[in-house]
Amino acid sequence: MNRIMVGKGEQHVHLLAKYGNRHGLVAGATGTGKTVSLMVLAEGFSRIGVPVFMADVKGDVSGLAMPGSPNDTIRQRLEEIGIDDYTPEASPVVFWDLFGEAGHPVRTTITEIGPTLLGRILQLNDTQCGVLEIVFSMADDQGLLLLDLDDLRSLLTFVAENRKTISAEYGLVSSPSIAAIQRAILTLERDGGTHFLGEPALNIADIMRTDLSGRGIINIFASDKLILKPRLYSSFLLWLLSELFENLPEVGDPDKPRLVFFFDEAHLLFDDAPSVLRERVEQVVRLIRSKGVGVYFCSQFPDDIPSEILGQLGNRIQHALRAYTPRDQKAVRTAAETFVANPSLNVAEAIGQLAVGEALVSMLQEKGVPMAVQRTMISPPRCRMGSVTPEERAMVRSRSPVGAAYDRLVNRESAYEILSRRAQVPDAGKKTATPSDRTSMIGTLLWGTGRRQGMVETFAKQTVRTVGSQFGRQILRGILGGILGGSKRR
Repeated sequence: MNRIMVGKGEQHVHLLAKYGNRHGLVAGATGTGKTVSLMVLAEGFSRIGVPVFMADVKGDVSGLAMPGSPNDTIRQRLEEIGIDDYTPEASPVVFWDLFGEAGHPVRTTITEIGPTLLGRILQLNDTQCGVLEIVFSMADDQGLLLLDLDDLRSLLTFVAENRKTISAEYGLVSSPSIAAIQRAILTLERDGGTHFLGEPALNIADIMRTDLSGRGIINIFASDKLILKPRLYSSFLLWLLSELFENLPEVGDPDKPRLVFFFDEAHLLFDDAPSVLRERVEQVVRLIRSKGVGVYFCSQFPDDIPSEILGQLGNRIQHALRAYTPRDQKAVRTAAETFVANPSLNVAEAIGQLAVGEALVSMLQEKGVPMAVQRTMISPPRCRMGSVTPEERAMVRSRSPVGAAYDRLVNRESAYEILSRRAQVPDAGKKTATPSDRTSMIGTLLWGTGRRQGMVETFAKQTVRTVGSQFGRQILRGILGGILGGSKRR
């Protein structure tokens, strides 16, 4: 049957697959059992054939790849809930990692991520974002592919050198704005942005797979390092959500979701986000449901999610909140007010009394009507409740169906190579080798052949790349005063 056992309250509580794309929320204080709830939902969706993409912020979600080991506590809970078909089992898992260490590398291109998200990652102001928009427009007009940071840096150098002409055609481009973007690129590069921006770019179809038995593959995105760079973390997940929204066709309300997307530490998506970005998130969450994608936010407090989005989350699991501060008390009131009332349950009091592994749960039932909130004992997952070892991770990764497509970096011709060739054209006209030179040993060494690159071309390319890097470093040091200026940005 297409439903997922969540736990037992006054009766068994299930999440119906046909309402799995109506989005959801898993909230609660640290250590109250949110991760276990996420694992129960993830493996439940996988069992009914729904692929899952989820961030692994602490590393413990990786246990989905290994079968669990029942103990006395689990057996007691199974008996209390009334589950008699429990069998420890692993789920089909593919590991991903932006840095390519704990899973397959996840990449996208500068062009695909677009100027708005890139501006947020680089922490640019409105004026600098406007310059970035001009750079993207110029790249489109001239047919220049922006794939990696080398491409963006070389194009910014070109814009700086031709600033007056470009300003007359596209709008004012100031040297300080270009300098600020260059400095931000250096910071992003130091933070690992070179791993994220490049090819091969992630193909959405590769996170929407099922295995040979029909179970949905759970894509686990290692985020324990990335979470230390919250803007990059949240911007990557938002980019992925936007890609799903833009590329998937409308399917209405299917019998089960095509993909379920878990967004852990969801508050990072909205912290310091400009209004245009919030509107974009709201639009995506509101409309992506009709494309068969369910989005489940996970955070400590329900009011971490803007009210416009919170109102669209139909399936809810609320773990314990401790109301020690005014902020906590407000969160408790918000949580209590968002549930359908249950006459036999004081929600505000219950939230502070929940034990680990207990939650207040409300799921959409028949005809999409939310059930009255119930105090629910959450079912134990069938997988391991803990991290995999490095050896187990390597074994799972070696069996991955997509590893060959992503583990090797590709660097095809793009803006950097094209602009490098343009820079060589004036020099190429100053000296033309004679036929006798080209057939001689020295001529071949200098100018190369049809199959081999000569010293002149090699030196020219290296010079252009060096100039580009030096330009960025000179700006960083010249504008902000050397190393001290760099530290002020951190």
